[in-house]
Amino acid sequence: MSSSPEISVVVPTLNEEENVQEMAAAIAQAMCDAEVLDYELLFIDNGSSDRTLSLLRQLCAGDERIRVIVNARNFGQMRSPTYGIYQARGRAVVSLCADFQDPPELIPEFIRRWRAGDKIVLATRHAEANNAVFRGLRAFAYGFLYKFGDYPVIPGATGFGLYDRQVVRELKRWNEPEPFFRGMLVESGHRLSTLPFERPLRARGYSKSNLASIAAFVISSVAGSSKGLLKLPLAIGAVLGACTLPVVPLAFWLTGVRKPAAILAAIGMSLGLALTFLFLGLLGQQVKLLSERTRRVPLVVERERVGFDD
Repeated sequence: MSSSPEISVVVPTLNEEENVQEMAAAIAQAMCDAEVLDYELLFIDNGSSDRTLSLLRQLCAGDERIRVIVNARNFGQMRSPTYGIYQARGRAVVSLCADFQDPPELIPEFIRRWRAGDKIVLATRHAEANNAVFRGLRAFAYGFLYKFGDYPVIPGATGFGLYDRQVVRELKRWNEPEPFFRGMLVESGHRLSTLPFERPLRARGYSKSNLASIAAFVISSVAGSSKGLLKLPLAIGAVLGACTLPVVPLAFWLTGVRKPAAILAAIGMSLGLALTFLFLGLLGQQVKLLSERTRRVPLVVERERVGFDD
């Protein structure tokens, strides 16, 4: 394997003992189908507590193209995969999940489009085997980002795709402490194509996402990619004030009954207070990002590297 392979494939892992060996074999087959002889497979482990690391060591021992970065702890679903992408050495980088929700058989088409001139190729998923609650939460999250983000979020794009090395180098220089990578790809302005695919059933494994992780992802993504959202509280406050101030006195005067007006006022005050705290939270998140940019906080802290020559 050369010091600058044609393709790097980056696979983040967290307790994926059921999948890593099959994933390595599937990627090897995809490289064969794409007629790629020179590639590297980089796993970045984000604090696995099962047999994932021992299996990855076995893979490294049996194939010099496989390398592993072991994080000191779990650094989250935004920072760890992005750090792995930044450490890749290939002239193009492919990123996909270890649990087969991203089909490796799409990789040859990614490479074909990249060789034809596309700088970024993103797969867009149209179906997923999560329950209705998680599908609704994801739809709301992406809809919210699409509506309020500074740059459009591609519906169904999770980051599974291929990125030219030039793109990766540019995004690395941005030094984002909480990188919303799929949004950064669009923001870069490079030539981008999408590849739709149907995935009605998860091939194996299960999603590591839950309500808390999805909420944290949405908050971090909005805070990191939407500066204009901070103007929204002013508009909401103006509308609520314009509606509440005349309505409450009018209700007192017309009905002579204080209870309905009190209820109306309480509802308005509760809604306004909730929105205030929501946007204060978003503002606090942006202040946190500014602080981390000043401190130059690393995306992850490495505990170990396996299979690296340098």
